[in-house]
Amino acid sequence: MPYIDGFVLAVPSANREKFIEHARKFDPVFIEFGATRVIEAWGDDVPEGKVTDFRRAVQATADETVAFSWVEWPDKATRDAGMKKMMEDPRMDPAANPMPFDGKRMIFGGFESVVELGG
Repeated sequence: MPYIDGFVLAVPSANREKFIEHARKFDPVFIEFGATRVIEAWGDDVPEGKVTDFRRAVQATADETVAFSWVEWPDKATRDAGMKKMMEDPRMDPAANPMPFDGKRMIFGGFESVVELGG
């Protein structure tokens, strides 16, 4: 089963197209370094919870939309090697290629698949 990197972030709603352009530019680097699939999703039905929710997790403001993304890798070893290459790749330097969102409020993590259904 694949190894998954997940990301949740708050993007200024006005930056939707910039977010998509950024993803189209940088997501192929994940594939280049071994990922098998990258998904970028724009919040459409992200309800407020009573205790916690996606918006609170990233401190999204009223003029921001929550984006949820994940990267699938064949295994953790490929992911670790690919992420190391990405961190060393000058194309990924945020000073040269700024993100259209506040990266300090992004939450992320790596996840071992434990159940998989479907194709």
